[in-house]
Amino acid sequence: MRQINFVIIFVICLALVLFGIENTDPAVIRIAQGIELQAPLAVELIMAMGVGAVLAWVFSVWAQLQRAIDSGKDLRVRDVRIQELEENVERYKAEIEEQQRLLPAAKTRQGDTQEAETGAYAQ
Repeated sequence: MRQINFVIIFVICLALVLFGIENTDPAVIRIAQGIELQAPLAVELIMAMGVGAVLAWVFSVWAQLQRAIDSGKDLRVRDVRIQELEENVERYKAEIEEQQRLLPAAKTRQGDTQEAETGAYAQ
């Protein structure tokens, strides 16, 4: 991928150099009323491309910042959900342990009632 980027950048720079060699005629830029700038056409176009590149970079940084903020919000929501699920697991573990403690007692009571019905205690 780096080689492709290098080739693209090289081709663009080569095109700019060739364009600059061919377009050395001065041109006037009117920035505002009464403010004029005169420079070769190639220089003006290269400056315009540079401004466009800077604006594209600023937009890219802004988009990455927004994604980072959004992912930070998502992480906080996930952390809260994970905490809730961990609390649920602990609560369920406690309930299961409580039920397991009660379960053997229920078995002995059933055994007692079965023995009482058969008369095993009567002897």
